[in-house]
Amino acid sequence: MLARQFEPYGPSYWGALAVFAVGAVLLVWAGRGLAPARARRLSRVLGALTAAIYAAILVYNVLPPTLASSVPLQLTDLATVVAAVALWTQRQWAYTLTYYWGLVLSVQALITPVLRGPDFPHYQFLAFYAIHLLVVWAAIFLTWGRGMRPDWRGYRFAVAVTAGWATCTVVFNKVADTNYGFTHHKPATASLLDLLGPWPVYIVVTAALVFAVWALMTWPWVRR
Repeated sequence: MLARQFEPYGPSYWGALAVFAVGAVLLVWAGRGLAPARARRLSRVLGALTAAIYAAILVYNVLPPTLASSVPLQLTDLATVVAAVALWTQRQWAYTLTYYWGLVLSVQALITPVLRGPDFPHYQFLAFYAIHLLVVWAAIFLTWGRGMRPDWRGYRFAVAVTAGWATCTVVFNKVADTNYGFTHHKPATASLLDLLGPWPVYIVVTAALVFAVWALMTWPWVRR
C-alpha cells in the first residue's frame, strides 16, 4: 500500500505550524523564566538535539550517495549546523546567522514547503519539518528567550556569508547539473520564487529582497 503523499496546506501542514507556534511560546517562556544556568542547559540540550537530528539526516542522504541529494549544499544544511553551534555556545556570529537565516529563509520554507514525498508520519516529512522547526525555534529562543540581539556588523557578516554560499552553489550546480538552493531552476512545487521572474532574475531579486528584509529586522534592535 502506497503512503499518502504530502499536500501543502493539508491537515499535516497545519498541524506542523501548530506545533511550531506552541513550541515557540514555550521556549520564550522557558528562556525568560528559568534561572540563567538552567536556561543555558536547556539551550545546550536543544543544540545537541539539533546536531543529532541533522547527523541522522546526513547519514540517510548518503545511503546510497547521489550527486543530486547527498552534498550538504542546501542553505538548510548550513543553517541547521550553525543553529546547533549557536544553541550550544551562544556565540554571536552563530546567533547572527541563525537569526537571519531562521527567521526569514526557514520560516519561508515552513510557509511554502518544498516537500515532495510521503505525508506524516513518514521519515521524510518528519525530517523536513524537524530541521526547519529547530532552526526557527533556535532563533526565537536566543532572541526573545535569552536576550541576544543582532547588529549592523552581524548584518554585514550574514550578507557576506550568504553571498559566498550562493556563489559557490551556483557554480557547483552549473558544473554538476544539480539544483541545490534552487539556484539552477525553480522548485517543481509552488513557491514565492514563481513571482520573481525567470532564471537568473529571480536569484538577484530574491537576494535583494532578503537583504532588505534583514536590514529591517536589524534596525529596531539598534535604533536606540
